[in-house]
This record gives sequence, structure tokens and C-alpha cells, in this order.
Amino acid sequence: MNPIALRLLNQQLLAPRFGSPADVVSHMGAVQAQEYRLMRWAVAMRTRKPSLKAFKNAFDRGDILRLHLMRGTWQLVSARDYWPFLTLCAPKALAVIKGWMSRNKISLPEAEVILIRDILTEVAAAKGSATKDDFALALQERGIAMDDHRLSYHIRMAELSGVLCSGDLLPMKASYALTAVKVGPKPDVSRSETLALLARKYFQSRQPATFDDFLWWTGLNVSDCREGIALLGSTLRRLTWKGREFFLTDDCRTRGFRADSCLLIPPYDEYLIGYKSRDIVLPPDYRHRAHNNSGIFQPVIAHGGVISGNWAPFRDTLQADFFLPLHQADVSAEWARYKAFQTK
Repeated sequence: MNPIALRLLNQQLLAPRFGSPADVVSHMGAVQAQEYRLMRWAVAMRTRKPSLKAFKNAFDRGDILRLHLMRGTWQLVSARDYWPFLTLCAPKALAVIKGWMSRNKISLPEAEVILIRDILTEVAAAKGSATKDDFALALQERGIAMDDHRLSYHIRMAELSGVLCSGDLLPMKASYALTAVKVGPKPDVSRSETLALLARKYFQSRQPATFDDFLWWTGLNVSDCREGIALLGSTLRRLTWKGREFFLTDDCRTRGFRADSCLLIPPYDEYLIGYKSRDIVLPPDYRHRAHNNSGIFQPVIAHGGVISGNWAPFRDTLQADFFLPLHQADVSAEWARYKAFQTK
């Protein structure tokens, strides 16, 4: 088994099979989306013809939604997966957020949560797509003094309750819309069905991956993750590689790998953040060049799937800094693909 080749193929980073951004997000289950500007490239680079316009259109239509979901962090999900995944993940995400609030000595009384949620709902309904600044202004007009940090927690609470979801894609800041308008009513999907769906989407897009990878990525408890895997039955097989047990799906992609491939990968990309252990593609001695212990990820270069350098996404010209001498490569063609994506 060549785990690097399999991950590149099944993550759609090489020989992508999908034409639309929404299909990519659906295939991945969820796509990490901390970096608001570069989440667009994270999805688009996995399509056959990367296009910023295509991503924006899908996002504005609500085919793709951005919210705090697993581990209390930002993810993109497809509209079809929104309700099942939110219902499954919200309790754990809420516990994470309440832990942060406790450490920051912030308490939100239930009466305040209801009052502010009603105001956020009113503003989102009036604007169609409202920003945090719009919410802050509405509170100010009603004589409610609230700092930015506290307002952020109220917005997250509204997200996790299924009241607010992402609005239109703006250049630099998030916007919010009413879930009832943009997504529609909540379907009747069982917890078991959702666990199986989440497990299937995780392993089909990140294989080969371990149980610990899946457990970490979902932020769910051990029993839930075991159940999700068990529900897949014989469609999921186990393979041991260098003493570790990996899971692969019965339709794992195996053809299309190019050892000379070069990729400009955005920060927080699923190629790294989708796994608890990243040593397969990232030499441990250079882990600090990709992310720190606080969970801050950097834009990286992958040559033949191995993380070997860093790049600067917001510069006018290509700036590549390789830290693995044996994996230095010409990334000009990939830079041209990235720049072309911004204009299409």
C-alpha cells in the first residue's frame, strides 16, 4: 500500500473526478474552513476546473454552507448533509464552546440567549444576508451593550440551534442567513443513518485512515465512532501498514498517482487536518513548518504528496520556501492554476 498516493487520489487532489464545488464538499463530508478566503481554494483545487465564481455561486445558493460544527471549529458542509450532521455534532460542539466560555469567564443566561437570538433572527430576516456588524448595530439601536467576544458566542449558539447558517460569500467577512430560508426544514434522519453517512464520507475521502484519525476528526465519542464504522459492514476493510491498522472502502481509488505532482495547499486543509497523525505525509522534524501546537496551520507545498515547503497565497508573485532539499520542485504551473482560479 502507498498511503500517500491513495490519500491524494481519494481526497481529489490528483485527477479530481468532480466538476462542481458542491459535489466536492459532499464527497468530503466536511471541509475545514477556518481561513475564510482560502477555504475557496481548498474546495476548488479538488475540482476538474477550479473556479472562484463557481464556488461563490454554490455558496450563495446554499449548496455549500459554513458553520461551527466538529470540534467547535469552522467547516463547510453540503446542504443535504447540513441537518443530519448538525443534529449529530451540535451537542459536542456546544460542550466545547461552553468550555471556552467558562475559561474566559463568560456566562450566557438562558433569557439573554433567547432575547439575542430573536434579535439576530429579525436582522437576518430583514437583510437576507447579515454580517456581525449588522447584528452589533441592531443591538446598539436597542440599547444593548455587548462586546465583540460575547456577540460571537451568541452567533455560535444560534448556529448550533439551527437558526442561523451562512449567508452570501463576501470578500473578507462572514455573513449569516436564516436556516429556514436558505436550507429548508429538517428532514427525518436517524442517528444511526447519520453515523454511517459520516463514517462513509470520512473514509471514502481520506483513506487510508485509522480509527484514531476518525475519532479525532469528528470530535465524537468512541462508541459513536465505533458504531459508525460497524454500520458500514463489509464495505469497509482493514489493512495493516507498518504496524498501524487502516480502513479503506471497497471503492478506494488506486490509479492516477503522479510522483512528480506539486500542490499548493492552503492552511487548515483536510490533507493534514483530516488526520490525528500526520507523519505519513509530514516529516515529524518539520511539523512546526506546517502547524504549531496551538492549532494554527500554515500554507504548505506538497511534492509527490510529501509536505516539503511553504508558500505565500496573498503575494502577487510566487514565493516558495522548501525545507526538504530532496523534494524541491518547480511549482510555477500550480501557481498559475491558483492564480487562474481567482479570475474564473
